[in-house]
Amino acid sequence: MTDPARMPVIVGVGQINDRPDDPDEGLDSLGLMAQALRRAAADAGGEGWLADLDSLATTAQISCPQLGDPTPALARALGAAPAHVYTTPTASGDGPIRLLNEAANRIGAGEAKICAVAGAEALRTAAHLTRKALAEGREPPYKPVAEVAAAAASPIRRRYGLLAPVDVYPLYEAATRAAWGQSLAQAQAETGEIWSRFAQVAAASDGAWIKRGATAEQILEAGPDNRPIAHPYLKLMVANSSVNQGAGFIVTSLAEARRRGVPEDRLIHVGAGAAGHEPADPLTREGFDASPSMAAALTKALEFNNIQPGELDHVELYSCFPCVPKMARRIIGWPADRPATVFGGLTFGGGPIGNYMAHAVVEMVLKLRREGRLGLLFANGGFATKNHAIVVSREPIPGAAFPRDFDVQAEADAARRPAPELVEEMPGPARIESFTVLYDRKGAPRWGVVVARSLDGARRSVARIPAEDAAGIAFLTDGAVEPVGTEGVIEPAGDGDQVWRR
Repeated sequence: MTDPARMPVIVGVGQINDRPDDPDEGLDSLGLMAQALRRAAADAGGEGWLADLDSLATTAQISCPQLGDPTPALARALGAAPAHVYTTPTASGDGPIRLLNEAANRIGAGEAKICAVAGAEALRTAAHLTRKALAEGREPPYKPVAEVAAAAASPIRRRYGLLAPVDVYPLYEAATRAAWGQSLAQAQAETGEIWSRFAQVAAASDGAWIKRGATAEQILEAGPDNRPIAHPYLKLMVANSSVNQGAGFIVTSLAEARRRGVPEDRLIHVGAGAAGHEPADPLTREGFDASPSMAAALTKALEFNNIQPGELDHVELYSCFPCVPKMARRIIGWPADRPATVFGGLTFGGGPIGNYMAHAVVEMVLKLRREGRLGLLFANGGFATKNHAIVVSREPIPGAAFPRDFDVQAEADAARRPAPELVEEMPGPARIESFTVLYDRKGAPRWGVVVARSLDGARRSVARIPAEDAAGIAFLTDGAVEPVGTEGVIEPAGDGDQVWRR
């Protein structure tokens, strides 16, 4: 029988939405993390949990760059002196689940008894302070997400505007839709079905940022409050990062939880996890119609816990953009008419950059305390790059012993197809592999982006469809003809770019 001193359980959870009437009074990321963990400690039975921390880990934040790594300051604010104090290398959506998995391993290895995980973003406050600084002629204290993303993008991505995640994920949306044999209308209807259920869950969640709900029709109808962002995504289909949100949780051993008198029905057991990643540059991947690392992370997480998908009562399938939960639900066989979230998704629950899944952990714990037995938490980070899945349960999971290596990269790589050679210039006949159209803040097309392969499939390049080419933009967006797989010609443009012609 597994030693209770080596069995990890989540004992306390907490989260915060910070929306003061005076935006100057908004908390920074450090303040949000501290509040979330104090609430988690109260949920676990008292502040003594924080004073006795052995490990404190945070998801990296971007909204308050002056804080640097806030974890040491967070420890001091909590009155804690843990031996392990660290943050994730980047603000990536897989961070909270990786930190949960690492905490479980640390407890299973006997390296720690009590671990805390937290994260937060004060993006609402940061945006306010930036506007205020510009109005006063001062240097803004914060760089917008798009500016940070542009600085990190490769030259070819910068040239064609594939900078932020919202510019890249549509490539997966178009390619998977075509691979699944869906029309544009069918794919959008699936998005409306999934996203309306997210809105419904968020409306009933104390921690969600947007609680007004939304029907599938409202999500799918473009308008002043739901403008096009990057085809086929509208504003109500993408992550909402304009939030001040923090969340955290406390993980301990079953033995320590019992010693401190925590009722058994409040404990959520941590099962085995699995993680894998894609190549960092999305233009160097095998394609956009599948993710071997996503498939490996999801299937192996279930396999490691001896669980069949049909046994799951609740899931959180990461939802920065519709293509991610669409891909994930097909991998595990989760139906579109069941909620794929316990928190509300990154549009309605809120999208605090890398820390969304900490809120999902909070809500999954609360959900399992009330109903059901098994939950699956699936996180995605980067540009559909990093994937981490883990199982949690209101009962011990037979065979879920710790520590356990969660790296399933070998399985992901074994399933990977060869990637085409990425070239900056590829004039001549080519076939569309995927595409999107980027829009300005008024909802007008800026330009279309086509990712194309040579007819033999060996090379890949990127080309533009100018906004003035109304027929070309309509070809990509009206759904009359499937652009993926269509042959055309890439031509050099006078400005050094390439353009796509049918």
